[in-house]
Amino acid sequence: MMCNLNPQSAIHNPQSYNLAVEVGGIFMKNPVMTASGTFGYGQELASLVDLNRLGGIIVKGLSLKPSAGNPPPRTVETCGGMLNAIGLENPGLEAFVQEKLPFLQTLETPIVLNIYGHETKAYVELAERIQDLEGIAGIEVNISCPNVKAGGIAFGTDPKMAFEVVKAVREKTGLPLIAKLSPNVADIKAIARSVEEAGADAVSLINTITGMAVDVATRRPKLANITGGLSGPAIKPIALRMVWEAAQAVRIPVIGIGGIMDALDALEFLIVGARAVQVGTANFVNPRATLEIVEGLRSYLVKNNITDISNIIGSLRTEQGASPQVEYWSDGFAGKK
Repeated sequence: MMCNLNPQSAIHNPQSYNLAVEVGGIFMKNPVMTASGTFGYGQELASLVDLNRLGGIIVKGLSLKPSAGNPPPRTVETCGGMLNAIGLENPGLEAFVQEKLPFLQTLETPIVLNIYGHETKAYVELAERIQDLEGIAGIEVNISCPNVKAGGIAFGTDPKMAFEVVKAVREKTGLPLIAKLSPNVADIKAIARSVEEAGADAVSLINTITGMAVDVATRRPKLANITGGLSGPAIKPIALRMVWEAAQAVRIPVIGIGGIMDALDALEFLIVGARAVQVGTANFVNPRATLEIVEGLRSYLVKNNITDISNIIGSLRTEQGASPQVEYWSDGFAGKK
């Protein structure tokens, strides 16, 4: 069930309520970003979404060379979410610079490039070449990819490998650096601390959780790749727990990802310590979800007379005792009496 905050409820003077945040050197007008792989390169949704109203756009993952991705079928709907095994299909950095970047450079919104590789040297070369591009606000390093030199083990599942790849990228770029963490680990805190030590300016989490689906009639996997990444509301409780743990473990900002469908979901992530959020699967359900979340956050501040979103971040109450009395409006809004 989705709980929407009605943007029309923002009365008084909405401009006096500050949504702006700074995440690892990236300054955003609000804490709502698009998650890589769910929003294309921005231009695909420009007719539906005012891109300049977003906090940030993280483009579809980029590799040095073009990648065709996995064979179809590559997506399947599941209860409370979706599985994808796209395989990081993309045109490669050179084509991105020639065909996609010119449009992105016309926007006011910070643009973050998500990069991946199967060897550390691929990440390093990407970082070196991105460093000189105009209009790029930061780099998000996807460390959920398999390291072919380590037998296919994902960089992000081992603190030492995570440290090494992030450190190598850090040495080649002065741009703000976000490490995107995998949830398929035993201890997310150890991974978060390792990338912080390596020089990351922020961490984003969680990436998708490995899962699968089976067609009972044919007894075959529903994905050609057999397994894929689970995203959507089904993973939100896991994502919230990991974001909370990471926020307790590191000093750098944390960006929350995982099942954020509306403003109430986003507020949960901010309350447990996220400085910003990324919206992913919701974009497939409702292409305008990001903007509705922005307006829902503003409405929340107005109704609760909270002048700055920073007063929400990390405000989780864990002490024993009476909870504050709340009232629920018909529009799904909760506020103190």
